[in-house]
Amino acid sequence: MRMAIGEFAAAGRVSVRTLRHYDDIGLLRPAAVDPRTSYRFYERAQLERLHSIVALKDLGFGLDQVAAMLAHSITAGELRGMLRLRRVELEHEIGQHQRRLADVEARLRNIEQEHDMSEHQIEVKSVAAMHVASTGALAASFDPDDITAVIGPLYPRLFDQLGASGVTPTGPSLAWYEVDPMGTDQVLVHAGVPVDDSVTAVDGLDVVDLPAIERVAAIVHRGAPEAEVGFDASYHALLRFAEANGYVAVGFSREIYLDCPPDRSKWVTELQFALAPAP
Repeated sequence: MRMAIGEFAAAGRVSVRTLRHYDDIGLLRPAAVDPRTSYRFYERAQLERLHSIVALKDLGFGLDQVAAMLAHSITAGELRGMLRLRRVELEHEIGQHQRRLADVEARLRNIEQEHDMSEHQIEVKSVAAMHVASTGALAASFDPDDITAVIGPLYPRLFDQLGASGVTPTGPSLAWYEVDPMGTDQVLVHAGVPVDDSVTAVDGLDVVDLPAIERVAAIVHRGAPEAEVGFDASYHALLRFAEANGYVAVGFSREIYLDCPPDRSKWVTELQFALAPAP
């Protein structure tokens, strides 16, 4: 069945101009040309070749490469395999772009929400010394994704060791952070729980005394730590509060997990920064 060039272009989802170009370079000749009007006509069977050309172009091949591949009779199976591989690559790229978009949106919400946090949500107080059992690991940086990847497995390990030793926590779980003692850019992540002063050792864990802190700025955050916004807006509010009130934040933060139900969006966490007078 012969089709006029416009009909063939519509069926192949290309432009008439594209078909004329393919004819000019010998990539896809029309089945017939009216000698009187010079109108081009195509056979419906030529759609297969047109689809192959478009598919190979979508895969990133130039027209010279497409012509060479078709001249060597690339099979439909080979073309399907290439397209499936390209689909996987594109899905991966889309996933990366979606994650970048989520990061941008989260940062934008952080900026917008910073101005919604009033100072009455922030409390300045002293923190008593704590006797804790803990475990730790290094994170690549203080980036939320790096911290989440490391801190998640620490608590099951912590509670497994406590249970095996018959030790019962005396307060809510907490996390604190330090620079890597080896001097790298990594962050040492600690996960711990308060234990009775009589506990001096627990197999597989460290038992340490966290010193009292004379002055911390604290804010209660509601929501999952790994959410798109996560702790960032609350941390920014603490740092902004410190600067506005003549303080500087000292070291890394401390997180007290006050309530951790199965629905992580309902978590309640107190975030703390130690304060010192600004120089």
